[in-house]
Amino acid sequence: MSDATRLSVFKTYKLYVGGKFPRSESGRVYEVTDSKGNWLANAPLSSRKDARDAVVAARKAFGGWSGATAYNRGQVLYRVAEMLEGRREQFVREVADAEGLSKSKAAAQVDAAIDRWVWYAGWTDKIAQVVGGGNPVAGPYFNLSSPEPTGVVVVLAPQESSFLGLVSVVAPVIATGNTAIVIASENAPLPALSLGEVLATSDLPGGVVNVLSGRTAEIATPLAAHQDVNAIDLAGADDVLAKELEIAAADNLKRVLRPQPVDYFETPGIDRMTAFLETKTVWHPTGSLGASGSAY
Repeated sequence: MSDATRLSVFKTYKLYVGGKFPRSESGRVYEVTDSKGNWLANAPLSSRKDARDAVVAARKAFGGWSGATAYNRGQVLYRVAEMLEGRREQFVREVADAEGLSKSKAAAQVDAAIDRWVWYAGWTDKIAQVVGGGNPVAGPYFNLSSPEPTGVVVVLAPQESSFLGLVSVVAPVIATGNTAIVIASENAPLPALSLGEVLATSDLPGGVVNVLSGRTAEIATPLAAHQDVNAIDLAGADDVLAKELEIAAADNLKRVLRPQPVDYFETPGIDRMTAFLETKTVWHPTGSLGASGSAY
């Protein structure tokens, strides 16, 4: 069959929830267009039920992921970077279409995103030494503080930076042992949905990252009020929506990371990792302290 008579095979984009690729429970889709208004694909229009299903999947995965060794989490994150490198051209194309960039500028975004995965992969077994440690106390005991993951974190992906920004807010959440529910950029969700395909084949346990596409406010509102969500990153919310979600999140004392201007090409530091960590302090008796020192 010649190319002239061959029918194109259009890609069907699906959600990524619990390690599987469901269509939206509602059966709805919406049109995704490029920067010039040309049709690119139909993306799933997630419902509140999809959001609740994602919370169930994230909670189920939390025990195994948070209980894995930091070294193992680093290996998994590095494997994600490997898989992204292998599909680099696909992501360059999708980012160029999504953000109206030239191929060279889109390639720079994708390369930076892959490097960002590697950067966070290296932090998984180091963050505890930076933010934890022994505390100086006067008494017959040790006092040790160590970071632990907060739990299930909802992440509103940046609206304008469809891939580099997305990676920059998702990777730190899972690097420290949390599980994530990601609401993709509303107008440019395709790189996020393709990222789900990469995560599914990169040793990441199902449910650690769940990707939803659709109307940001429609999905985020029930998640901000959800009693089994522990934290929310408002990176992709405008001022009005951020305020509404912050109020809803207060009901069960969620941790809230407010939106702020960010240059995603800059080295991110550790703020997004520490934002979703809790500090556990343990007191351990050592016995009586005599003139010659401690008796353990």
